[in-house]
Amino acid sequence: MHDDLSDWRGARRLITLAPLMLALAACGGRYRPVSDFPVKIGRPYTVRGITYTPAAAPTYDEVGLAGWYGNESGNQTANGEKFRTKAITGAHTTLPLPSYVEVTSLETGRTILVRINDRGPFARGRIVDLSRGAAALLGIRVVGTAGVRVRRVDPPERDRARLRDGKAAATRADASPADLAALRYRWQNSTR
Repeated sequence: MHDDLSDWRGARRLITLAPLMLALAACGGRYRPVSDFPVKIGRPYTVRGITYTPAAAPTYDEVGLAGWYGNESGNQTANGEKFRTKAITGAHTTLPLPSYVEVTSLETGRTILVRINDRGPFARGRIVDLSRGAAALLGIRVVGTAGVRVRRVDPPERDRARLRDGKAAATRADASPADLAALRYRWQNSTR
């Protein structure tokens, strides 16, 4: 009799907890696991009257303005992953998801590796938005926006793995004074 009563209580407990367990499973399952595959280019899309056409762009190398975002913690990125504010990630309007880029501050020459996993920025004049973690690592979090170079790269797997885990990749060499001067000149002439 005791075993039958225990079985009944266990079944009742399971029935009571089933909706909660399903709800928790659904929450955990709504995000795509952090992975480099499949790489998604996507179809053209329009935001605020501007149409963006994603492309493979293996030689992407632009100078422009970077900003950062970080209040969206827990939201879903365009790549389907969970947005993590402290991870070293970014948003770009047209690069494949995910992509890896070197971002160089035109102020300091500091260069970091960033994993692009989201769409944006949709603010006029910006070419990339960085997560709070990436902005802090680059040294632009306090100022909010800064001139940068964004160059698509193919980093080694150990750097990719660190970024997928939300950690910074190995330290990259800063831009030389000559390279920094050339990048600043390029940016000044691109904004005219």
